[in-house]
Amino acid sequence: MLQELRVRDFAIIEDLHLVLGGGFTVFTGETGAGKSIIIDAMEMLLGGRADSTAVRAGADAALIEGIFALDEAIRPEVHRLLQAEDLLEDPATLILSREIRREGRNICRINGRVATLGMLSSLGEWLVDVHGQSEHLSLRRVSEHINMLDRFAHLEEARARFQALFRDLRHIREELAALRQQEQELAQRADYLRYQIQEIEAARLQPDEEQGLLEERNRLANAERLARLAVQALDALDSSQDQTPGARDMLGQAAASLDKLAQLDSSMEALHAEAQALIEGAGDLTRRLRLYQEALEFNPSRLDEVEERLALLSDLKRKYGGTLEQVIAREEQARHELENLTTAEERMASLAAEEASLLERLAQAGQELSEARHEAGARLSSAIEAQLEDLRMQGARFGLDIRWEDDPQGAPIDGRRVALTPFGLDRVEFLVAPNPGEGLKPLAKIASGGETSRLMLGLKSVLAQADRTPTLIFDEIDQGIGGRVGAIVGQKLWTLARAHQVLCITHLPQLAAFADVHFRVEKVVREGRTITQVQPLEEEGRIAEMAVMLGGENAPNRESAAELLRAAEQTKAAATT
Repeated sequence: MLQELRVRDFAIIEDLHLVLGGGFTVFTGETGAGKSIIIDAMEMLLGGRADSTAVRAGADAALIEGIFALDEAIRPEVHRLLQAEDLLEDPATLILSREIRREGRNICRINGRVATLGMLSSLGEWLVDVHGQSEHLSLRRVSEHINMLDRFAHLEEARARFQALFRDLRHIREELAALRQQEQELAQRADYLRYQIQEIEAARLQPDEEQGLLEERNRLANAERLARLAVQALDALDSSQDQTPGARDMLGQAAASLDKLAQLDSSMEALHAEAQALIEGAGDLTRRLRLYQEALEFNPSRLDEVEERLALLSDLKRKYGGTLEQVIAREEQARHELENLTTAEERMASLAAEEASLLERLAQAGQELSEARHEAGARLSSAIEAQLEDLRMQGARFGLDIRWEDDPQGAPIDGRRVALTPFGLDRVEFLVAPNPGEGLKPLAKIASGGETSRLMLGLKSVLAQADRTPTLIFDEIDQGIGGRVGAIVGQKLWTLARAHQVLCITHLPQLAAFADVHFRVEKVVREGRTITQVQPLEEEGRIAEMAVMLGGENAPNRESAAELLRAAEQTKAAATT
């Protein structure tokens, strides 16, 4: 709901500040006083086309600001738009402003921060419908027709169940599409994984074999030198090449001498025992060294084998990890990944089956929704045509185009595939024939003007609870109608204002009599400049204004005006009992 409107330096408005409430508000005044300029300012605030010529003479810029209380019905959608641009401040209030500069530039702000004109326009569609000269008509947005019909028919729960199935179908199709898109890539990946597994498996790796191979390569590469050194060590331990005694011989001589010492001095027995142990150790060392020397061989073919094996291990480590343990672990990882890839086809088959099942369920749910919409559409048409009859649009007709479209990927129904939307199978569009003898035409394409405003009023009267737009503005809805119809229109606007904030510009006192709040718009000259000012009227002021609207402020007209107010109050009182 629009709570406050501030307009400065716009056309002939110097500085206007309106504080508005709910209910039915009318603006009256002489032609050219500036009533429609207020509507123009609202349209600019809601994202309408800006024109620098609207800047008041002598000013650098025009400024329009509005403060809106966010009704519960539209709050989620408005919050979604604001959060997407990080513009949400107070969850219950929205502040819009637009500055139009003389040089042509204009600046839009949302909650005090600069925003795009498109964002302003998107928000405006949820906040206000301006009927008459505006593009802000929810009834002209075909996408909203199905929403209004469903709210009128109280199909929110049934539609929510359909939407849950539709979301499930969308998720399944997204996963299927991803799997199908990746199918070739997955096949290539599977081939690569099989190659890795085969290459690592063929190597028959042992985690600790590399160190042994390095040692063997070292022995094979240095076999001649190792043999020479081994012989030298054996000669030193147990020489058989010349008369020079070896280490074992020398140890034997030492042990014999220590034995004789021990016979003479028992304290030497321990040293003798140590000498005997050294002799045995030297013998064991000699035996092992001889076995080592005998095992040494110069084998170039074995050296080549070891070199090849080490090269293979190095290549595998380069490809799959820094150690043999990591290479072996990579084989296990590849096997696990390959197992997952081979289940992709099974997953695709499972998803396809789920998709077919969901399509069957969506077909059933969609047909039930469609049947309910056709039944509600007939009731809606009758109710709206009755409203149009009250508004002296005899012979005007209203209808709905509820149709299905084909789609190869749609729901299977009676041998055809019906396209799905998040709202069901139906495409819904309102149709009207304002005059007798004319065929039904799309509502979005009918001409604007007073007749259209009355048509919109009839629609709004029926769809009041279904329409979520909180503020409705009717610009000169009384064009082409007389006083009797004006009273009917006034009563309908007042009734409509029980569920919406309704603002109306009118020249008919019969319509103005039903207002909850009445503003007079007039031009005055101040310091040689023409400006528009707006004054709220109390009872006496309303009587005087309505007398002028009846032809002049004289006693008969004042009495007629007072009678119109009394009659309107009686009608309103009767409607509320």
